[in-house]
Amino acid sequence: MAGLCEGRVVLITGAGRGIGRGYALLLAAEGAKVIVNDLGAERDGAGADIGPAQEVVNEITAAGGEAIVNGADVSDFDAASGMIDACIAEYGRLDAVINNAGILRDRTVANMTEGEWDSVIKVHLKGTFNVSHHAARYWRDQSKQGNAVDARIINTASVSGLYGQIGQANYGAAKAGIATFTIISSAELERYGVTVNAVAPLAHTRMTEDLATYTDEDRAKEAPERVAPIVTWLVSEQSRHVTGRVFESGGGMLAVAESWQRGPTVMDGDVDLNDPSGLGPIVDDLLATAKPNAIGKV
Repeated sequence: MAGLCEGRVVLITGAGRGIGRGYALLLAAEGAKVIVNDLGAERDGAGADIGPAQEVVNEITAAGGEAIVNGADVSDFDAASGMIDACIAEYGRLDAVINNAGILRDRTVANMTEGEWDSVIKVHLKGTFNVSHHAARYWRDQSKQGNAVDARIINTASVSGLYGQIGQANYGAAKAGIATFTIISSAELERYGVTVNAVAPLAHTRMTEDLATYTDEDRAKEAPERVAPIVTWLVSEQSRHVTGRVFESGGGMLAVAESWQRGPTVMDGDVDLNDPSGLGPIVDDLLATAKPNAIGKV
């Protein structure tokens, strides 16, 4: 019986370990041809090692699947273009991109260095743009040439970006940006047959090891591979009606995150919004009925 993603060509960034590795293995098991991209850097972005990505490719091919390794840096605009070109050169097409590569350099705002801010934004936010941009141009050109396109971009958000997490201003800002990037690009690319969604994973990986105290039960419940089913379904042809959404997945949960919505509101005329000295009671009334921020509660 054919797999859910039989014959689809999928590029996964950051696929040498953790969540990305889980994506690659399940997608290959469901019949996809997988490009396993990973620079092989440490958690903070230092260094490079193609070994982990090659191990994933070896595991896929040993099981009878198809996969190739790619060690390009997603944060390099031209390298991201070459990554897309390599996929097409190897398999003649590209059906989906999963933007998963990332690093951590946690620090409170007062202590964070410029380099710690820039490096995280560069890998997560710029890296997501770089790969998406070059893939989108390929699919747009295919559509304009009259070729049928049924393509996917799946980005990686985070609860740190959706709800906030102390010590992760750089990471959370990047992930919030990715969530909004997902919504906007989904509207732009729909005309070309491309859906764009995001997943905020809940998983125990080397990225989260020191963020909480984990028991063996926690590690099993939040195993990285438990995020892979929703991503695999989003890659499949079955998901072509879903776009512009952010899903939370992992730990036995699947949820749809809801974007910013306008809360309690007053209008000029009902109250005086032009006199700053009178705004205190108005703001207090609005806040009294507004939902509190979720930071530290999710």
